Parts: sequence; C-alpha cells; structure tokens
Amino acid sequence: MNDLKLILRLYHQPAGAMSDILDQGSLLFSSLAVLAVSLMLGHAIPQVPFSFYSPLLVLAVFYVPGISIVGSLVGRAAGFTTSFARDFAPLLTCAAAAWAAASAPLVLIAWYRVELVPVAAGAACIFFAVLMFFAVRTVFGTDNGPAIAVVVLSWASLVAAYFLWGPLRYLLSWLASPFLLFYAFYFLRGEFGNLTAGLRRGQSFRRNLEAAAINPHDGEAQYQLGLIYQQRRQYTEAIRRFGNAVAIDPTHADAAFQLGRIAREQGRLKDALGYFQTVVNLDERHSQSEILRELGGLYVTAKQFEVARGELATYLERRPYDSEGLVYYGQALAGLGRTEEAREAWRRAVEAANTAPAYLRRNAAKWARMAKKLKP
Repeated sequence: MNDLKLILRLYHQPAGAMSDILDQGSLLFSSLAVLAVSLMLGHAIPQVPFSFYSPLLVLAVFYVPGISIVGSLVGRAAGFTTSFARDFAPLLTCAAAAWAAASAPLVLIAWYRVELVPVAAGAACIFFAVLMFFAVRTVFGTDNGPAIAVVVLSWASLVAAYFLWGPLRYLLSWLASPFLLFYAFYFLRGEFGNLTAGLRRGQSFRRNLEAAAINPHDGEAQYQLGLIYQQRRQYTEAIRRFGNAVAIDPTHADAAFQLGRIAREQGRLKDALGYFQTVVNLDERHSQSEILRELGGLYVTAKQFEVARGELATYLERRPYDSEGLVYYGQALAGLGRTEEAREAWRRAVEAANTAPAYLRRNAAKWARMAKKLKP
C-alpha cells in the first residue's frame, strides 16, 4: 500500500516522492504497476501497438541503461560500469514508477474520451520526462542543468529501441520457452541479484541511519542523513539534519562545513561566512584545507578581493594543482587589477585540469572551461 501512495505522490510532490521511492520503494511493485497499466491500456485501446510487457522491457533493456551511459558522460564522476552496477535497480524502480504514474491517466481518458488520447499521450510523455528529471537528480545527485541534459539525451535510447524492437521480439519468441527461462534464471540469478543489490544496500543503510538518529546524542547519524539529502538537492531537510548534528556536537566541523557550502550556494553569504569561520576555528586544514578554498570563493563573490587572495594563496601553497582554487585565485587577482597574474592562474587551472587523475578529471574539466572563458 505504501508503494501505491508513493506513486500517487508523484502527481503533487515529485521531488519528495522520488526520494522516498529510492528509500522505501519496491522494484517488484513498480514493475507490476507498469505491467498493470500496460495491460489496462491494451484493453482500453485495442489498437495499441505493443504487448503489455513491452514498456517494462524497453525501460529495463534500453531506457535505464541509456540513462546510465548518458549520465556517465554528463556531469558524473563515475564511469558507466560503476554507474550501471550501482544505479540500475534504483533507476529502474524510479523510472517504472514514473511511467506508471504518467500513463495511468491515459487509461481513464481512453475509457471516457478516446478522441483525446493522442493529445493525452503527448502530455504523458512530457510528464514522464519531468518525473525522470527528478529521478535523475535524486539518483545521480546532479545539478538541474546536467539532469535536464541527461533526460533529453536519454531519448536516443528509445529511438534505438524502436529500430531494434523487431529483432528483439523475434529473439524473445525463441527464448520464451519454460525450459530456457528456467536455465536462464538458474545460471544468471546471481547477476540479477547483483543488479538489485544497490537498491537493497541503499535502503538498508538509510533504515540503519534513521534508527541511529533516534538517539538524541548521535550527531554523526544526523550528519550522514544530511549528506543523503544534500546529494539529492533536498536542501531544506539537509540543513535541518546538519543543524541537528551541530546542535548535538558544536565541534562537528563536517556538518558546519556543509551548512556553509549550502548557504554559499543559496547566496546567503553572511550565514556561509559564519559557518566557515566556525570550521576554521576548529580546524584550519579541514577537508584537506578545502575550507580555505571555500572561504576564498566566498570572498570573491562578496568582492573582497584582497581577503580572498590571501586565503587562496595559503590554500594553493598546500594544493597547487586544484583547478577550482586556481579559478578563484585568478578572479581575486583580476578584481585587484593584476591582470597578467590572473591570466597565469587561469592558465594553470587549465593545465591542472588536463593533468588531473582520471577520477577527478570530469569535475576539473568544469573549472577548466570556466578558466578559458575568464581568460582574456
């Protein structure tokens, strides 16, 4: 019953519903919802050009892997293999719930106003894309821009499904015998289990954290829950959890650091400065001295360029190949009228991004692009 409520919440609270589907949803229920809606569509619209299992098959075989491929190329730190193994089950659960929610109204429209079905089908596609935007943002933790790009580009996988559907149906007709299905399940059940393990682990971890958070003295559990909400861009709840962690343990530098980062991102510079100063007082080298980089970036935004230059100079003495820090440093120098030094900092930012380790290169590329735009 809870899974049905989560799908219904997609109509009025899509962001929160996707987050709860990720934490509490069932892949089996979402898949059955797709099959049920597909079956009803087939009865309501006899001319529907697909079998009742086709939408689920397209989601599992084409669409979700397509999102993983695009997601690994657009704004993701992980490659396709890591992304697919970790995110396949969570993404399929969210995508199946989104498809069921977007397509269910079509059944009612087909029963009562069949002439409106073409228009309603177009609206359903748009609504599905909107829901997948929230799904991608929740599962991958991307910003809005990359999430939109992933959803737009992922439609290429549906084009591939269209052209490959004929051969796939022919192949399935040969593989659908009970004998072959039994042996496929027997030999591949471990692989299927591995694909769904990511969803189970994430939900189990979240339940354990919620249980630990009941303890009024456990600030670390509150902090870990805050990180989950921060990754999903649910900042109101993230701020509450980080605030709880700081209230429980005023020396929790990690929670104060994240509160400062959120405040800076939201443009609350005074609040961000207060949190960052707290972190500096606790540990000036917090997070491999990234607190100094965040302070420098904050002062650049506030146009206090001399203060920013000092903080960033200290940071770059410790981490001279950080592209983000070099971009901020160049901005501080440019604000002080030291144009040639700013150009050199931005040149170093591009060089640092080009020579960054593979696991950092994608994030560093963002700052390299910014450095090239800033460089006169």
